[in-house]
Parts: sequence; structure tokens; C-alpha cells
Amino acid sequence: MRRYAALAGATLILWMATGCNESADTRDADVKAIRSVESQWNQDLVSKDADKLVAHYANYAVMMTPGTAASSGKDAIQTAVTQMLSDPAMTLQFHASKVDVAKSGDLGYAQGSYKMTMTNPRTKKVVNDHGSYVTVYRKQADGSWKAVSDIATSEAPPPTTVQPEKKIAKKHVQKPVKKAPVKKHHR
Repeated sequence: MRRYAALAGATLILWMATGCNESADTRDADVKAIRSVESQWNQDLVSKDADKLVAHYANYAVMMTPGTAASSGKDAIQTAVTQMLSDPAMTLQFHASKVDVAKSGDLGYAQGSYKMTMTNPRTKKVVNDHGSYVTVYRKQADGSWKAVSDIATSEAPPPTTVQPEKKIAKKHVQKPVKKAPVKKHHR
């Protein structure tokens, strides 16, 4: 009987030790949660509500978009998003082609493509942009996922800049002077 009790105790201790070292793999659920966050984010873009859009970022997040300086922190992101939304032509949609989460379950990312319409601030013409993005997410204490790094890269060719033709001033050019032929003397 003692042997049985010792064996049962050892088995219980071994089971508890291995059970404590393995955390449940929640990657599938976390990937689904990030896809859901991105779906909601696209819906919030349609509403053009800056507060809803900025709520997708962690307080210390960084947002990098083509043609602008990086916006670091929620206040800077709020300013950039509010300015972006002030353009009546602005539309943005994005779609992740890949979402993955670390085994630890605290970091994940989405990468994919975006399409955007906006007004060029210089030309005042509406332009269509498209490109790629990567958004890194961190799981928050409440279990929600917030963007900590949001980077977009445009695939549209840069606008061509037409250089004004330079007028070359005509310089006074002297015609070459013809030299008289040299006569050879024969002896």
C-alpha cells in the first residue's frame, strides 16, 4: 500500500510540474481576435470617428504612413488621424493576408494590403494610393489587442515633378578665323 501511495504521489507531483510549465496554446483564438480587431478598425474608418480609430492604438504606439513623419504616442496619433480625416475625399480600407501570434500569446502581427483615396495637399487633386502594411499588436492586461507599431508603405509610383526648362543664354560665339593656306616653296 505504501508503494502505491508513493507512486501515486510521485505521479501527481510530476503531472503538476509538467502542467505548470505548459501554458495553453491560444494562438488560434488570438489570431481570430486580431482579425476581428482589424475588421472593426475598417468599420471605424468608414465612420470617420477619430476617437474610435485612435482607440485601436496602445498609449505608446507609433504610426508610420507614407509621406509623413512618424507619429509617436497616442496624442501625436490623434493629431495625425484628425488631420487625415479632415480630408473629405479620404477613404481607407485594409485587408490582412497574414496574421500570426507568438506562442507566448502576448505579441502578434498582421500584414497585408491597403487602398486609400485622399487629396494631395500640394496639387489639391484626389489621388488613389495602394500599398502594404504591417501592424504589430500587444495583448493588453484586459485581454484586448492594441496596435503598438503601425507601418504602411506605398506601392504607388511617386508623383512626377516636371522641371521647368532652363533657358540657356546664347553667348556671343566667335566664328573661327580661317587661316591663309601656307605656301610651300620648292627649291
